[in-house]
Amino acid sequence: MEKEEKKKVESETGQQKPRKPRFANNRNNFSSDTAISVVIPLLNEEESLKELSQMLEVVLEKEVGKKYEVLFIDDGSTDKSFDVIKEIHAKNSNFKVIRFRRNYGKSAALAIGFDKARGKVVITMDADLQDDPNEIPNLMAKIKEGYDLVSGWKKTRHDPIGKTLPSKFFNFVTSKVSGIKLHDFNCGLKAYKREVTKSLKVYGEMHRYLPALAHIDGFKVTEIPVLHHPRLYGKSKFGASRFVKGFLDLTTVVFTTKYLKRPLHFFGTIGVLFMLIGFIIDLYLSYIWLYKNESLSNRPLVLFGVALIIVGVQFFSTGLLGELLVKNSNIKENYSIKEQIF
Repeated sequence: MEKEEKKKVESETGQQKPRKPRFANNRNNFSSDTAISVVIPLLNEEESLKELSQMLEVVLEKEVGKKYEVLFIDDGSTDKSFDVIKEIHAKNSNFKVIRFRRNYGKSAALAIGFDKARGKVVITMDADLQDDPNEIPNLMAKIKEGYDLVSGWKKTRHDPIGKTLPSKFFNFVTSKVSGIKLHDFNCGLKAYKREVTKSLKVYGEMHRYLPALAHIDGFKVTEIPVLHHPRLYGKSKFGASRFVKGFLDLTTVVFTTKYLKRPLHFFGTIGVLFMLIGFIIDLYLSYIWLYKNESLSNRPLVLFGVALIIVGVQFFSTGLLGELLVKNSNIKENYSIKEQIF
């Protein structure tokens, strides 16, 4: 009878017995089932995958127990990479894979990985064993200090000079343009809080600029030195075209972060400046023609002034069109997924 009366009182007052937190004993104080998601883009890396998965399993279980997932994003591999990952998944279901029908690039792989990741912290790394999984606890420790994004810095780098020299120049220019000083923007080994990965838009070659984009969006970004190993298997996917595309995308970063929501401010400013200069030139020439009776038929400056006005109008019109696109566009990039194992 006492128990029934107690239940009746609780139902009437809305009071319930306090429940023990589901993950109260989790030493890392994460509240979700998945504490860490590791996103690994790959292309033809069948030789390194088993060794990488074994290393990750040891490190992650020591860090968060079973509360982790590893997402392999197979970016259109033509070797047996997908079959190897299926074998890994059969032994440990925490290892998952998404397979593209064709090669879309690293940014596309990261975009899909970020979208599917469930962890409160997302780790990214390459699949070629040059990134060391034993650095994950160091990245996590920095995240726990309050940083939103922690980027690796390959302080001692085991790559050919044809890759390291352009990288140094690229990092220098990116630091100057973006306003955040990092030594290695393009290091594959990074840690993100989930709110960062959900807010970043990754496309083209934008994976190179994720720390800069996060910094511009107001997130707290830092870097730590990480181990970098020589490549043991396969071959590098780096090419000269990627270097050129990277700098073209740097221009995109600057434009889209500063003028994405106000393209008229960019194109309109240039347009008004050109129109103003052209108007002043033609006004001066009109004065000469009207009051000094000088012929303008042999003055190329007339055509230059008119051209500036026309180009200025075009820039201004481009800005207006950009404003219309911003107001009415909500396009999401789609990638063709052949199969996935979760």
